[in-house]
Amino acid sequence: MTLTLTVSEDVLAVAPDFTHVAVEASGLVNAPSDAASSALLDDAARRLAERLAGRAPHEDPHMAAWRAAYTAFGSKPNRTRNSAEALARRAAAEGGLPRVNRLVDVYNAISVAHLVPVGGEDTDHIRGTMRLVRATGEESFHTVAGGEAVIEHPDAGEVVWCDDEGVTCRRWNWRQGVRTRLTEESVNALFLLEGMAPHCDLVAAGAELAELLEKSSPGARITVHPPVGAAVQE
Repeated sequence: MTLTLTVSEDVLAVAPDFTHVAVEASGLVNAPSDAASSALLDDAARRLAERLAGRAPHEDPHMAAWRAAYTAFGSKPNRTRNSAEALARRAAAEGGLPRVNRLVDVYNAISVAHLVPVGGEDTDHIRGTMRLVRATGEESFHTVAGGEAVIEHPDAGEVVWCDDEGVTCRRWNWRQGVRTRLTEESVNALFLLEGMAPHCDLVAAGAELAELLEKSSPGARITVHPPVGAAVQE
């Protein structure tokens, strides 16, 4: 089943260069992180280091564009970084990138290698249309604090991804909720690759993600949708 994704005009007003690519997959096989997924993350960290060539992640033009977008909707990018910048900082730090599970490792590797925010959602837990909107502040966000399940609410005006049941990711792509995250039981998924044109190549990133998913889950059905939004590199 193809999901419907929409981006509100209120979001495009603060970030007219926003673009995204959706990759839908069914029949996936997930499992704990293994040597292959770990190697992908190590290679992604190497590719990132080559791209940055000694610069800090926030000095990359794409990360600078994301910081401007976060500032435009009232977020402080030094406190709540977009997911790609946060991963890039971890890649360069002691201990390196986290190992979560094979599917999450795959999309994190693409995020780091291409320096683009990438998220993965379990489509069996998505309700209705996925929407990128500016929050009212009344929406529910399921998360964990102190080891306990809690429900938070986004700030009014915050950019969030949501479905008919509530927020799936806060501050655009800063923190994913637990309700739709990919677990070792996930078999159907939506991967969102997000960018600010012209500083990214989401077409290449999406194609590489699809290739890695096919290798890790032979027989899975994968659809890469064309970019939506501002023009990206062909």
